[in-house]
Amino acid sequence: MKNTLLGSIYLALAAGIWGGMYVVVKVVVAVIPPLELVWMRYAVAIIALLIIGFVKKLSWRIRRHDILLIITIGIIGNTISIVTQEIGTSLSSAQMGAIITSSTPAFMVIFARLLLKERLNLQKGISVSLATIGVLLIVGNGQIDMSNQLGGLSLLIAALTWALMSVLLKRVPSDYSPIVVTTYSILVAIIILTPFVWVNADEIHFSQLTHPTIWGGLLYLGIISTACAFILWNRGLQMLNASSGGLFFFFQPLVGTLLGWILLGESLGGTFWIGSILILIGVLLVIREKK
Repeated sequence: MKNTLLGSIYLALAAGIWGGMYVVVKVVVAVIPPLELVWMRYAVAIIALLIIGFVKKLSWRIRRHDILLIITIGIIGNTISIVTQEIGTSLSSAQMGAIITSSTPAFMVIFARLLLKERLNLQKGISVSLATIGVLLIVGNGQIDMSNQLGGLSLLIAALTWALMSVLLKRVPSDYSPIVVTTYSILVAIIILTPFVWVNADEIHFSQLTHPTIWGGLLYLGIISTACAFILWNRGLQMLNASSGGLFFFFQPLVGTLLGWILLGESLGGTFWIGSILILIGVLLVIREKK
């Protein structure tokens, strides 16, 4: 029960941080294009991770038979998923993005069954269903433009690949530190993205990067929402099974909508509170499952 509760806290914190991330991205993306922003937040994140790793005197050695798994996680989760999420969000509405990416936990249940042979019981099915309905109530108040199929397809790919990456993390041996795994997977993404960013470097308004709001936002995105949140997510998934852990992803649209209301003055419908209660009930069912 202790590991279940601690893992739940880690996953909820990670998803909550990602929910708040969209408020920061909305400001920073006006100066730094999406692809370049992903690369720059990874560059900040990997510096922070290396410092933490060396201070903690971690072993950076990866066994040969685990290298391919780490590279695959970096390609699928840190590169394809994050880039398609940025592209999909730019081509569609934020509400469409929230709805489509909220399918991630359902995909995690499927991948966990196929790859890890995790059993899907009734309680887990009810948890996913309640939380999914909760998200739809939270983000479904406004007018959703479904006409941009390319944006929707890109977001669907983001949800699928993030779910697959999260399940693959369960195959990483537990004796590796989440800091080490996160560092190497981000390094893979940086290597892949660098040629594309180099070609489009002239699109970055370097003169505006000195503004406190922009570099402060970049530090937040790199250190908090990338380095810290990825470590929390990886660590949390080590403590829970993949299909249950995916439920905590629902905190992302919940926190994002709430902070958008508080900080950006965005409208908040009455169904937000009903949806929030349903998400919390679904999560509590997971936490109580091991009791």
